Amino acid sequence: MSDPANTPEKAEKISLPIIGEVSRRTVLKGIGATLGLGAFAAAIAPLTQFKDQTSLNEFLQQHYKELDDEDKKQIFARLEEEARENYGADVKIRDPKPIPGVRYGYAINLSLCNGNGKCAEACHRENNHDRAVNQSYIRIFEMPKGTSDMEQGSTTYDHAVPQPDKYYLPVQCFQCENPPCVEVCPVEATWQEADGIVVVDYNWCIGCRYCQAACPYHARRFNWRAPEIPAEEVNPDQGYLSNRIRPQGVVEKCHFCMHRTREGKLPACLEACPTGARIFGNLLDPNSEISWVLKNKRCFVLKEELGAKPTLYYFFN
Repeated sequence: MSDPANTPEKAEKISLPIIGEVSRRTVLKGIGATLGLGAFAAAIAPLTQFKDQTSLNEFLQQHYKELDDEDKKQIFARLEEEARENYGADVKIRDPKPIPGVRYGYAINLSLCNGNGKCAEACHRENNHDRAVNQSYIRIFEMPKGTSDMEQGSTTYDHAVPQPDKYYLPVQCFQCENPPCVEVCPVEATWQEADGIVVVDYNWCIGCRYCQAACPYHARRFNWRAPEIPAEEVNPDQGYLSNRIRPQGVVEKCHFCMHRTREGKLPACLEACPTGARIFGNLLDPNSEISWVLKNKRCFVLKEELGAKPTLYYFFN
């Protein structure tokens, strides 16, 4: 799968207020208390222009960490109804929690990866990406042998693979132990969960894209438009913090298919890989396959010198 530019040709620039160290909700509560509801709605109109389908209630929704079970029940019901109205699809949204004693990691055998792109295609379908831009959380670099510098690779190759004197480097979110994207978010819309997965509260994200700029692996994507997905192609098995249909104007990223992996399944990209190049599992389990790989193979990570401590590893046979 090719890697289309993340910015459409006619995309308009988004201008957002600088919120600084206080949260969006704090700012908006203060405005609302001062102006009253009618004036409040008018005051925040410039903020919501880029999210045409966003209601006032949705925009003012509490942060995920503040939601109780009843809040989530109502929000999930609203999102499921919106999926029926906007996409003609019956979906079910869940919120699986981290499994105690589990910290996920990924390893990719670059001797087996041949650049076929099946992983990126599976990611595209599983995660309800916009069909018009053919997006995926996974990019595959066709690399010259002898370097791991992504700047020397290409993600837009369209010839038969594999090519001589090339190897193929899949890149997605590295679920870093020290994620720089989390540190720069001004409203705490992104954070790391107990199992190591870095998530995004799509309804709290203000679209400033600081996280996108901070990620050294270019693993985050900005939704310039509301996704276009035919009803028959919508994946109805959705997680609130993972593959539900994301609104326009927010940043999104790979989440290790947490709606699957937290329920004992494998990531969609791994299941789709025809060469067996992908290995996923619990880093805390000494008997897991990924633990064996880390102990017995000469694994490496990209841009180790930056100190982000990614948990996506590579190795060759």
